[in-house]
Amino acid sequence: MVTGGARRIGAAIARRFAGEGWHVVIHCHASLGKAEEMAATLPSAEAICCDLSDGGAAVAMIERQAARLDNWRALVNSASVFRADDVAALDPAIFSEAMQVNAGTPAAIAQAYLRGARSPAGRRVIQVTDQKLANPNPDFFSYTMSKHALGATVPMLAQAAAPADRVYGLAPGAILASYDQAPEEAEVSHRMNLLQRRTGADEVADAAWFLATGPLAGGQTLFVDSGQHLLSQPRDVMFLARGEGG
Repeated sequence: MVTGGARRIGAAIARRFAGEGWHVVIHCHASLGKAEEMAATLPSAEAICCDLSDGGAAVAMIERQAARLDNWRALVNSASVFRADDVAALDPAIFSEAMQVNAGTPAAIAQAYLRGARSPAGRRVIQVTDQKLANPNPDFFSYTMSKHALGATVPMLAQAAAPADRVYGLAPGAILASYDQAPEEAEVSHRMNLLQRRTGADEVADAAWFLATGPLAGGQTLFVDSGQHLLSQPRDVMFLARGEGG
Protein backbone atom coordinates (compact mmCIF):
# COMPACT_ATOMS: atom_id res chain seq x y z
CA MET A 1 0.00 0.00 0.00
CA VAL A 2 1.14 3.52 -0.81
CA THR A 3 -0.72 6.29 0.99
CA GLY A 4 -1.11 9.34 -1.21
CA GLY A 5 -0.35 6.99 -4.09
CA ALA A 6 -2.46 8.73 -6.72
CA ARG A 7 -0.33 11.87 -7.01
CA ARG A 8 3.20 13.23 -7.05
CA ILE A 9 5.91 11.15 -5.31
CA GLY A 10 3.38 8.61 -4.07
CA ALA A 11 2.32 7.87 -7.64
CA ALA A 12 5.94 7.36 -8.71
CA ILE A 13 6.44 4.91 -5.85
CA ALA A 14 3.25 3.02 -6.68
CA ARG A 15 4.28 2.70 -10.33
CA ARG A 16 7.75 1.46 -9.33
CA PHE A 17 6.37 -1.37 -7.22
CA ALA A 18 3.78 -2.26 -9.85
CA GLY A 19 6.53 -2.42 -12.45
CA GLU A 20 8.26 -5.04 -10.33
CA GLY A 21 5.18 -7.24 -10.38
CA TRP A 22 3.74 -6.35 -7.00
CA HIS A 23 0.04 -5.81 -6.42
CA VAL A 24 -0.33 -2.18 -5.32
CA VAL A 25 -3.07 -0.71 -3.16
CA ILE A 26 -3.24 2.98 -4.06
CA HIS A 27 -4.61 5.04 -1.19
CA CYS A 28 -6.06 8.48 -1.82
CA HIS A 29 -8.25 11.04 -0.10
CA ALA A 30 -9.86 13.38 -2.61
CA SER A 31 -8.42 11.86 -5.80
CA LEU A 32 -10.38 8.61 -6.09
CA GLY A 33 -11.06 9.05 -9.80
CA LYS A 34 -7.38 9.66 -10.45
CA ALA A 35 -6.40 6.70 -8.27
CA GLU A 36 -8.81 4.38 -10.09
CA GLU A 37 -7.61 5.63 -13.46
CA MET A 38 -4.02 5.00 -12.42
CA ALA A 39 -4.84 1.54 -11.05
CA ALA A 40 -6.40 0.62 -14.40
CA THR A 41 -3.06 1.29 -16.14
CA LEU A 42 -1.03 -0.96 -13.83
CA PRO A 43 -0.67 -4.75 -14.09
CA SER A 44 -2.19 -5.38 -10.66
CA ALA A 45 -3.56 -2.55 -8.56
CA GLU A 46 -6.61 -1.21 -6.77
CA ALA A 47 -7.64 2.11 -5.28
CA ILE A 48 -9.03 2.84 -1.82
CA CYS A 49 -10.12 6.11 -0.26
CA CYS A 50 -9.68 7.34 3.32
CA ASP A 51 -9.30 10.71 5.03
CA LEU A 52 -6.08 10.43 7.04
CA SER A 53 -7.14 13.29 9.29
CA ASP A 54 -9.49 10.70 10.83
CA GLY A 55 -7.05 8.46 12.63
CA GLY A 56 -9.67 5.90 13.61
CA ALA A 57 -10.88 5.51 10.03
CA ALA A 58 -7.30 5.13 8.84
CA VAL A 59 -6.54 2.36 11.35
CA ALA A 60 -9.77 0.60 10.36
CA MET A 61 -8.67 0.80 6.71
CA ILE A 62 -5.40 -0.95 7.58
CA GLU A 63 -7.16 -3.61 9.62
CA ARG A 64 -9.50 -4.39 6.73
CA GLN A 65 -6.61 -4.74 4.31
CA ALA A 66 -4.61 -6.88 6.76
CA ALA A 67 -7.53 -9.25 7.16
CA ARG A 68 -7.90 -9.89 3.43
CA LEU A 69 -4.31 -9.75 2.11
CA ASP A 70 -2.28 -12.94 2.54
CA ASN A 71 1.08 -11.39 1.68
CA TRP A 72 1.24 -7.68 2.48
CA ARG A 73 4.94 -6.96 2.28
CA ALA A 74 5.18 -3.19 2.53
CA LEU A 75 3.39 -0.06 3.73
CA VAL A 76 4.69 3.23 2.33
CA ASN A 77 3.37 6.33 4.11
CA SER A 78 3.77 9.01 1.47
CA ALA A 79 0.61 11.11 1.98
CA SER A 80 1.07 14.50 3.62
CA VAL A 81 -0.30 18.03 3.86
CA PHE A 82 1.98 21.00 3.14
CA ARG A 83 0.59 24.35 4.24
CA ALA A 84 2.37 27.55 5.16
CA ASP A 85 2.37 29.02 8.65
CA ASP A 86 4.73 31.33 10.45
CA VAL A 87 7.53 30.47 12.84
CA ALA A 88 6.52 33.49 14.95
CA ALA A 89 2.79 32.68 14.98
CA LEU A 90 1.81 29.02 14.76
CA ASP A 91 -1.59 28.52 13.13
CA PRO A 92 -3.52 26.10 15.38
CA ALA A 93 -5.64 24.63 12.57
CA ILE A 94 -2.65 24.08 10.27
CA PHE A 95 -0.67 22.62 13.18
CA SER A 96 -3.43 20.21 14.17
CA GLU A 97 -3.94 18.98 10.61
CA ALA A 98 -0.21 18.59 9.94
CA MET A 99 0.48 16.69 13.14
CA GLN A 100 -2.42 14.32 12.52
CA VAL A 101 -1.98 13.64 8.79
CA ASN A 102 1.82 13.81 8.64
CA ALA A 103 2.75 12.19 11.96
CA GLY A 104 -0.05 10.78 14.11
CA THR A 105 -1.85 8.79 11.45
CA PRO A 106 1.29 7.38 9.77
CA ALA A 107 2.47 6.18 13.18
CA ALA A 108 -0.90 4.65 14.04
CA ILE A 109 -1.34 2.84 10.73
CA ALA A 110 2.23 1.57 10.88
CA GLN A 111 1.39 0.08 14.27
CA ALA A 112 -1.83 -1.43 12.89
CA TYR A 113 0.06 -2.87 9.92
CA LEU A 114 2.71 -4.44 12.16
CA ARG A 115 0.00 -5.85 14.44
CA GLY A 116 -2.09 -7.50 11.77
CA ALA A 117 -0.49 -7.77 8.34
CA ARG A 118 0.89 -11.09 7.12
CA SER A 119 3.94 -11.69 4.93
CA PRO A 120 6.21 -14.75 4.85
CA ALA A 121 9.01 -12.56 3.48
CA GLY A 122 8.88 -10.11 6.39
CA ARG A 123 7.15 -6.76 6.54
CA ARG A 124 8.49 -3.29 5.75
CA VAL A 125 7.24 0.17 6.76
CA ILE A 126 8.61 3.20 4.94
CA GLN A 127 7.82 6.60 6.44
CA VAL A 128 8.36 9.39 3.90
CA THR A 129 9.77 12.36 5.79
CA ASP A 130 11.75 15.33 4.39
CA GLN A 131 15.31 16.53 4.06
CA LYS A 132 14.24 19.32 6.43
CA LEU A 133 14.95 16.84 9.23
CA ALA A 134 18.66 17.58 8.72
CA ASN A 135 18.38 21.03 7.10
CA PRO A 136 15.60 22.92 8.90
CA ASN A 137 14.53 26.50 8.24
CA PRO A 138 11.76 28.69 9.72
CA ASP A 139 9.31 28.26 6.82
CA PHE A 140 6.33 25.87 6.81
CA PHE A 141 6.63 25.67 10.58
CA SER A 142 3.92 23.13 11.41
CA TYR A 143 4.76 20.96 8.42
CA THR A 144 8.40 20.78 9.47
CA MET A 145 7.50 19.96 13.08
CA SER A 146 5.22 17.17 11.90
CA LYS A 147 7.93 15.63 9.71
CA HIS A 148 10.37 15.73 12.64
CA ALA A 149 7.74 13.94 14.73
CA LEU A 150 7.30 11.31 12.02
CA GLY A 151 11.07 10.89 11.74
CA ALA A 152 11.23 10.19 15.47
CA THR A 153 8.89 7.22 15.05
CA VAL A 154 11.29 5.41 12.72
CA PRO A 155 13.93 4.18 15.21
CA MET A 156 11.30 3.47 17.88
CA LEU A 157 9.07 1.41 15.61
CA ALA A 158 12.13 -0.29 14.12
CA GLN A 159 13.33 -1.44 17.52
CA ALA A 160 9.93 -2.90 18.32
CA ALA A 161 9.61 -4.59 14.91
CA ALA A 162 13.07 -6.16 14.75
CA PRO A 163 14.38 -8.63 13.82
CA ALA A 164 11.69 -10.05 11.53
CA ASP A 165 10.37 -6.71 10.25
CA ARG A 166 11.96 -3.38 9.39
CA VAL A 167 10.94 0.26 9.56
CA TYR A 168 12.70 2.98 7.57
CA GLY A 169 12.61 6.69 6.89
CA LEU A 170 12.83 8.06 3.35
CA ALA A 171 13.67 11.75 3.18
CA PRO A 172 13.27 13.46 -0.22
CA GLY A 173 14.50 16.92 -1.01
CA ALA A 174 12.85 19.41 -3.34
CA ILE A 175 11.47 17.16 -6.07
CA LEU A 176 8.27 18.54 -7.60
CA ALA A 177 6.80 22.04 -7.75
CA SER A 178 5.06 22.68 -4.43
CA TYR A 179 2.77 25.18 -2.77
CA ASP A 180 2.42 28.12 -5.21
CA GLN A 181 5.57 27.52 -7.27
CA ALA A 182 5.59 28.10 -11.00
CA PRO A 183 7.51 25.52 -13.07
CA GLU A 184 10.30 27.98 -13.81
CA GLU A 185 10.72 28.69 -10.09
CA ALA A 186 10.96 24.99 -9.35
CA GLU A 187 13.63 24.62 -12.02
CA VAL A 188 15.80 27.10 -10.09
CA SER A 189 14.99 26.16 -6.50
CA HIS A 190 15.30 22.41 -6.99
CA ARG A 191 18.92 22.79 -8.08
CA MET A 192 19.87 24.38 -4.76
CA ASN A 193 21.78 21.34 -3.56
CA LEU A 194 25.37 20.11 -3.54
CA LEU A 195 25.09 18.51 -6.99
CA GLN A 196 23.20 21.46 -8.49
CA ARG A 197 20.76 19.10 -10.19
CA ARG A 198 17.08 18.26 -9.95
CA THR A 199 16.35 15.06 -8.06
CA GLY A 200 13.72 12.97 -9.82
CA ALA A 201 10.63 11.39 -8.31
CA ASP A 202 11.85 8.17 -9.94
CA GLU A 203 14.95 8.31 -7.71
CA VAL A 204 12.75 8.44 -4.62
CA ALA A 205 10.73 5.53 -6.00
CA ASP A 206 13.93 3.54 -6.59
CA ALA A 207 14.96 4.24 -3.00
CA ALA A 208 11.59 3.02 -1.71
CA TRP A 209 12.02 -0.19 -3.71
CA PHE A 210 15.49 -0.68 -2.27
CA LEU A 211 14.24 -0.20 1.28
CA ALA A 212 11.37 -2.63 0.74
CA THR A 213 13.56 -5.37 -0.74
CA GLY A 214 17.18 -4.67 0.22
CA PRO A 215 19.39 -5.67 3.14
CA LEU A 216 19.58 -2.33 5.00
CA ALA A 217 19.07 -2.63 8.75
CA GLY A 218 15.89 -1.05 10.05
CA GLY A 219 15.72 2.26 11.89
CA GLN A 220 17.67 4.21 9.29
CA THR A 221 16.60 7.16 7.14
CA LEU A 222 17.72 7.37 3.53
CA PHE A 223 18.06 10.89 2.08
CA VAL A 224 17.34 11.30 -1.63
CA ASP A 225 18.01 14.96 -2.33
CA SER A 226 21.29 15.37 -4.27
CA GLY A 227 22.93 16.52 -1.04
CA GLN A 228 20.47 19.24 -0.06
CA HIS A 229 20.31 18.06 3.54
CA LEU A 230 24.06 18.66 3.89
CA LEU A 231 23.60 22.39 3.34
CA SER A 232 22.45 25.08 5.76
CA GLN A 233 19.65 27.00 4.05
CA PRO A 234 18.11 29.88 6.02
CA ARG A 235 14.77 29.65 4.20
CA ASP A 236 12.84 27.16 2.12
CA VAL A 237 14.39 26.96 -1.35
CA MET A 238 11.13 28.25 -2.83
CA PHE A 239 11.79 31.62 -1.17
CA LEU A 240 15.55 31.54 -1.76
CA ALA A 241 14.88 31.17 -5.50
CA ARG A 242 12.71 34.30 -5.32
CA GLY A 243 15.46 36.24 -3.58
CA GLU A 244 13.48 36.41 -0.34
CA GLY A 245 15.87 35.98 2.55
CA GLY A 246 19.18 34.24 2.82
